[in-house]
Amino acid sequence: MKSTMMDSPLTIARILEHGRQWHAAREVVTEIEHGPRRRASFAAVAARAARLANGLSALGVSGDQRVATYMWNNQEHLEAYLAVPAMGAVLHPVNIRLSPEQVAYTIDVAEDAVVIVDESLAPDLARLLPDLPTIRAVVVNGTVDRDLFARSGCEVVSYEALIADSGAERTWADVDERDAAILCFTTGTTGNPKGVAYSHRSIALQSLASATANALRIGAEDRILIAVPMFHATAWCYPYSGFWFGADMVMLDRFLKPESIVGAIEQERVTFANGVPTIWNDVLALLRAEPGHDLSSLRCIVVGGAAVPRSLMAAFDAEVGVPIFQGWGLTETSPLVAVARPPAGATPADADAARLSQGRVLAGVEIRIVDPDTLADLPADGNTIGELELRGPWVTGSYLKDDGTDKFHDGWLRTGDIGTLDPSGYVRLTDRTKDVIKSGGEWISSVALEEALLAHPGITEAAVIGVPDQHWGERPCALVVAASGESLEPEAIYAWLQERVPRWWIPEYWVRVGALPRTSVGKLDKKLLRSRHTVGELDVIVVGK
Repeated sequence: MKSTMMDSPLTIARILEHGRQWHAAREVVTEIEHGPRRRASFAAVAARAARLANGLSALGVSGDQRVATYMWNNQEHLEAYLAVPAMGAVLHPVNIRLSPEQVAYTIDVAEDAVVIVDESLAPDLARLLPDLPTIRAVVVNGTVDRDLFARSGCEVVSYEALIADSGAERTWADVDERDAAILCFTTGTTGNPKGVAYSHRSIALQSLASATANALRIGAEDRILIAVPMFHATAWCYPYSGFWFGADMVMLDRFLKPESIVGAIEQERVTFANGVPTIWNDVLALLRAEPGHDLSSLRCIVVGGAAVPRSLMAAFDAEVGVPIFQGWGLTETSPLVAVARPPAGATPADADAARLSQGRVLAGVEIRIVDPDTLADLPADGNTIGELELRGPWVTGSYLKDDGTDKFHDGWLRTGDIGTLDPSGYVRLTDRTKDVIKSGGEWISSVALEEALLAHPGITEAAVIGVPDQHWGERPCALVVAASGESLEPEAIYAWLQERVPRWWIPEYWVRVGALPRTSVGKLDKKLLRSRHTVGELDVIVVGK
């Protein structure tokens, strides 16, 4: 027996039209360098998206050709997010924080035909264009400096001129919901970035799931600050969730300093914010240096990309009165697959433990834990450590052009994340497969060691990597950044750790640094740290041997 239900496709055009019609008066707010923030209603954004689609068609964009964006978080980027997939083309938000070589690689693999670029980023793009033969046109959001693009051979047009010369009426393409809508690339910490093509259906389902009560609870009563870059994993789908469910959106363009974040929250009465832990560490430092700021409108902050230090979460609870929840996911998973909300009826201790986890798996996604070497199933008992695998309607089943086939196992995505899975579906990560430290045949969690180090009052940043050891095969090496005015002595930290972690975990190798390198999405760049250790660039102090 077949159902009697209509076969209504889940597409970006449906998201756009729903927001345009039923949330017309909600607004998109964009930070600018001088003067008041720019504001536009959802109705105005939708109308400009239609004009943008018509303008791109006039530039020859047809079928499922790729349109790149080289942009910050702003209104025009949101218009591209809506227009390009809705017209049947595929949007490629280029990760501007990748190396120039990796940026060029992703554009070449994507075969982008047109690129939309913010004026402030135009010089960076212009340097790459002579080596990007697929790009035939550049649309500049801002003032056009044609001299910059003289060597490119590309047609160069102004964003505002393009949409001004285009009609506001547009019949959106009748696309298959399983067709590609957005193309994102992994951050490429090992090898070249890998392409993940999100479908219209996967984006719609991710947006629906992420807005639910067990997840982010985004709705028409919210004003959301989108601090997550729109060039990384669709900014965790916030632009689509916000537009679909009628949440005002506040975007900070390139002005992501603590002062801008705090000012936007205060003045725009933001209810929901997000970002990586480093951003909120900086915000906390500003709040401590400048008492009196009012962040009372915030109901919560959702943090992802790296583990939230216990100290940061506790400080926001006690000093700011705003809870932080962790979200877990990957570029390959659209990205959200788990949110660390405490279970119903949890004791305060259990609630804290749940919030410090990577979260409980969302409805719609399947998860399991396996031995990373044999790939045999392991029990979800909260104690057994293994690699997490995922599958579901917003989890990729392959990479673009069949790259990285070793990342898939029996129809499941191998996440590369090592940790535990408990009977209630909560994930607790201990490491990445490439970061786990195997010492004397036993695993040491670099994440747990980093969390312990960050609890030290004199340490503001910490990273732990595995380094060769003649006796144990591998031992942890701790790299620490001292708080202002502190003089960190490795011997003292070594002694301080003895009552906080198993003694055989305590590093004998220590490095004091002024700052730690991070990847394009704010994660610790342990690959670079290991490389620097290998070539002898780190000033290592040996303690306890």
